[in-house]
Amino acid sequence: MNQAPFPPPAGSGENALPPYRTDEPFGAGPTPQQPPPPRPQVVYRPRGNTPWVTYTILVVTILVFLAQVGSNALLGFDLPAALGMKINERIAAGEFWRLFTPILLHGGVLHIGFNMYALYVIGPELERHFGHSRYFLLYVLSGFAGNVGSLAFSAAPSLGASTAIFGLFGAQGVFVYQNRELFGARARAILNRIVYLGIINLLIGLQPGIDNWGHVGGLVGGVAFTWFAGPLLRPEGIFPLITLADRRQGSSVALAALGVGGFFITLAAAVILL
Repeated sequence: MNQAPFPPPAGSGENALPPYRTDEPFGAGPTPQQPPPPRPQVVYRPRGNTPWVTYTILVVTILVFLAQVGSNALLGFDLPAALGMKINERIAAGEFWRLFTPILLHGGVLHIGFNMYALYVIGPELERHFGHSRYFLLYVLSGFAGNVGSLAFSAAPSLGASTAIFGLFGAQGVFVYQNRELFGARARAILNRIVYLGIINLLIGLQPGIDNWGHVGGLVGGVAFTWFAGPLLRPEGIFPLITLADRRQGSSVALAALGVGGFFITLAAAVILL
């Protein structure tokens, strides 16, 4: 703290003294400032470092697409699509794998290009936060939910990974919202951008030939699963070393997967039986 200037001396003459004592010798100058307190060091170790699940999905999906192209060239028709795309009548006849396999099939180069680019952009970061197993559950449940939504509200055959991609998109929004205190002022901007892009993509899906019900179903599935099973990051430890830990228990993830999966299984059964 800087020494305050002395008031006019009491008395007169050259030997006049100030009317109070100070903690510093007269003329010693300002006290050196104390160093600032140490800043807290926040350590966050994501559950997964290398996004192997995302890379594996990319490779498998591309290989399946090459098989589609090859079967068209050799057989004159798309054999993988014929066996795996969402066809309501075949699902009602007992081919229930068609509620999962469409996420590996695509209708053309642009179709797979857009979907795999979106997966490459969104997937790795989500996988690092969610961990490999939970991220895989998110992707599969979102794709399944999207295909059930399409089964319920669209009679047209459909295929594509966009059901699962919309689930990842919704999961990203829920993750930011539930951990908004850690994102600070950026959280609102990130959420606004996610909502804006989501609305734009759903509006684009209103065009003929696009299965928007699959998008909506995937979005709902991803949001629901992440709301109950997504990472909840909370600070732990003693200052100045603080760790961000995921407080979500493994049992909560399992229950969320059973709940979301059970809901869409029930919806699919109702559509088939009624």
